[in-house]
Amino acid sequence: MRNNNFSSFLKSLLVLLLHLVFLSQQNVNSASIVKFLPGFEGPLPFELETGYIGIGEEEEVQLFYYFIKSERNPEEDPLLLWLSGGPGCSSISGLLYENGPLKMKLDVYNGTLPSLVSTTYSWTKTSSIIFLDQPVGTGFSYSRTTQSNKPSDSGEAKRIHEFLQKWLGKHQEFSSNPFYVTGDSYSGMVVPATVQEISKGNYQCCNPPINLQGYVLGNPLTDFATDTNHRIPFAHGMALISDELYESLKRVCKGDYGHVDPRNTECLKLIEEYNKCISRLYRSFILFPLCETETPNCYIYRYFLTTHWANDAAVREALQINKESIGEWVRCYFGMPYTNDIKSSIPYHMNNSISGYRSLIFSGDHDMEVPFLATQAWIRSLNYSVIDEWRPWMIKDQIGGYTRTYANKMTFATVKGGGHTAEYKPDETFIMFQRWINGQPL
Repeated sequence: MRNNNFSSFLKSLLVLLLHLVFLSQQNVNSASIVKFLPGFEGPLPFELETGYIGIGEEEEVQLFYYFIKSERNPEEDPLLLWLSGGPGCSSISGLLYENGPLKMKLDVYNGTLPSLVSTTYSWTKTSSIIFLDQPVGTGFSYSRTTQSNKPSDSGEAKRIHEFLQKWLGKHQEFSSNPFYVTGDSYSGMVVPATVQEISKGNYQCCNPPINLQGYVLGNPLTDFATDTNHRIPFAHGMALISDELYESLKRVCKGDYGHVDPRNTECLKLIEEYNKCISRLYRSFILFPLCETETPNCYIYRYFLTTHWANDAAVREALQINKESIGEWVRCYFGMPYTNDIKSSIPYHMNNSISGYRSLIFSGDHDMEVPFLATQAWIRSLNYSVIDEWRPWMIKDQIGGYTRTYANKMTFATVKGGGHTAEYKPDETFIMFQRWINGQPL
């Protein structure tokens, strides 16, 4: 009798374990429609899906995404993948600050859950967007083991391609929609490589092709040397340093300001003078002052509020976050192990142009992290002829920025008064994007 009871107990335990494993797999690979978000009053006025996609042979890497359907015609509208920079910055940066349908309400934090409000500038008005947390360790993405390969620029291009194939396999209704890879800042290293990876995959057997049409990048890090060396000419053009200091820097450092020969002590001394002039600037947007994050009148106070919102238990439950995934959510995990193995993405731009993909490259003209001068320089290095000469692009009767179009289907545009990301001029950037994605001249 005891043996029968013990056997029955083992069977029950086995059934329970199998059920728990099933639930765990469901949690890891599930996708859930989110109709309400804590902090937002009433039901969401758009369709939000969140979920994980497993990457790798054992699906040890679990990439988390937010998917928002186009509010116009999701059956036919473009599908975008959004990658934030860093590396290690959550795609919530795009969703809540740059081009999503929600943003933080900038109330003074009093210990209660921060609030969300609707925006008027969301790119989801005419496009569906997958906001992806990548690489692993970013946002709510995590690894189920401690043996995951260290992420890298080229490795991420492959992982993102795998993510897309699996995501589209689960969302086949979007497989024919025009597809674009989008992002800004450090994703300038990853997006062009991802476009090339998808393009190569489309020519291989066994996988249905992704309807890749092009890519969009804002203030993209592209070539470490080019981007670094154009900060000083930018500082001079913006009257941040004197003519005399600039001329001395050019003469003594010979245009190389990032990797100075330690024996060139005169150049080092001049760069020290330059650093004194710009040390109190907020380099992502030089018109804003440096300030403390937890000060309500500071621009980056919204980052402080978002951290409290994303770490709230009710928010995590609503987003269907795997409780075992991560500890504290951080907006940008800058200390993550990562290999910067793409030193320049210019060759990828060249290859993507040869393959016929259209692109929009835009620059906020008050960004000192990746100044517009650097972006113009590497675009010129592609040696494509100009088909639409430099001109202002207008919003009603006001100048929104300046633009030029090249023969390789690349459009370059500045956003007047903009900074390192679209969040500083979201309305203007939205109008620019809408015209480009609809095939209209800026």
